[in-house]
Amino acid sequence: MLAPARARSARGVRLTAVATTNQASADRAAIAHGARHAFADAGELIAHPEVDLVVVSVKASGHAAVIRAALDAGKHVVSEWPLGVDADEAGELTETATAAGVVHAVVLRGHHSPSARFVADLLADGRIGTLESVALVAEGAPWGGSRIWPNLVFGLDPSEGTTILTIMAGHFLAALERVAGPLTDVSARLPRTHDRVLVAGTEQTVPNATPSHVLLHGLLAGGATASVTVHGGNGPARDGFVLELVGSNATLTATPAQPGTFIHWGDWDIRIGDEALAVPDTYRTVPAGVRSGPPANIAALYQEVAQAIAQARQPHPSFETALRHHRLLAAIEQSAADGIVRSI
Repeated sequence: MLAPARARSARGVRLTAVATTNQASADRAAIAHGARHAFADAGELIAHPEVDLVVVSVKASGHAAVIRAALDAGKHVVSEWPLGVDADEAGELTETATAAGVVHAVVLRGHHSPSARFVADLLADGRIGTLESVALVAEGAPWGGSRIWPNLVFGLDPSEGTTILTIMAGHFLAALERVAGPLTDVSARLPRTHDRVLVAGTEQTVPNATPSHVLLHGLLAGGATASVTVHGGNGPARDGFVLELVGSNATLTATPAQPGTFIHWGDWDIRIGDEALAVPDTYRTVPAGVRSGPPANIAALYQEVAQAIAQARQPHPSFETALRHHRLLAAIEQSAADGIVRSI
């Protein structure tokens, strides 16, 4: 419910209806978040005349069916990340959405992070000279460790599309590319440390077919090198991330303003050399009462979607953006499998 609930914080958006898998939970969600209608079937929500925009906030393996139904009904769509379980499914959904002629967006919070946008502008303005290299080390917990929360066991099956690569690295790399530009090729490894993992709070172990860590080197479109490490663990995350951008004249470093938060979630502490830089207020686009971090970033996305509908254009990030990121993840998987540098 995180993404649809935060829609209330954006200008021009109203949460009208919710749907879950049973009426009782749908009624509770509607009361909690101020929705007028509650359904036990997504199809009923999609068909309701007061619903203009359908938010797909279910497991990744269930995205395609709901998105297709919404597109068939001519409704605008916002999908949680990842768009589909793999690049092929994401490509089919993007093609269908384009043909439907509706507004379509994906929840990649890093694209709306005031900190990421500010750092991107600092680079564009030449504050550190020519960007020469990028290094990101980030924590991927709760994925990749020796144990897993019971509600995340499904993600140990790669066909579910919910792994340390797709969820954690997917979001982290989207934020990195928002700052430094797109990767053009990658060389990667996806080690699996644990073939079986313990279900937290039990004595049961379950098989694991997903990576424990994501390691990659690559080149950015601007010519800089990139090195990314996403290390899994049992969590909770303690340090969050360290992003280092080395330029010809100076080095910019970003770390979480609140330790343990992910790169696409919260505000950053930003430094060029020893100088601390505050993100100007102009980079915050949502109402002042919206709390910074995930609430503000998601509200900014919905605000962008509302403006895109009013202006008859596609928002950013759209399904096309999601497809680009899916293809990056596919290149990482292919490189890890065959040891060959892969282009995106």
